[in-house]
Amino acid sequence: MDADSRAADVAGCATILTSNDAMQFDADAIVIPASCASFTIHLTHVGTLPIGAMGHNVVIARAADMPAIVADGMAATPRHIKPGDTRVIAHTDMIGGGGSTSVTFDVALVREGGPYRFFCSFPGHLARMQGSLQVQ
Repeated sequence: MDADSRAADVAGCATILTSNDAMQFDADAIVIPASCASFTIHLTHVGTLPIGAMGHNVVIARAADMPAIVADGMAATPRHIKPGDTRVIAHTDMIGGGGSTSVTFDVALVREGGPYRFFCSFPGHLARMQGSLQVQ
């Protein structure tokens, strides 16, 4: 994590990540405590636009896999994740303004072999909606 990063607040083995209608997450880094066996990301969309116009989700994957996951998921509406994509470690449902969702995943899956990222797979959002994910 670099000095300019906005780290998500982590309480225990969970965090709340907020998204909005300006294609932004409120954090660009998530640091998972090494003591966690599983970790939960709660996503809240504080905007007002519907899923079809400004849907957001959180996808966890290796950084190198992000572009291909997004490209392969473009036509896979409404989730924008290709069914059965084994490069995806975990993901939330796609939500629109006012919605919320969560995903819990096994921390062992992101301990080694990274770097890992979290991102939104809605078409066009990858450039602005992504961040680092690491275990410390």
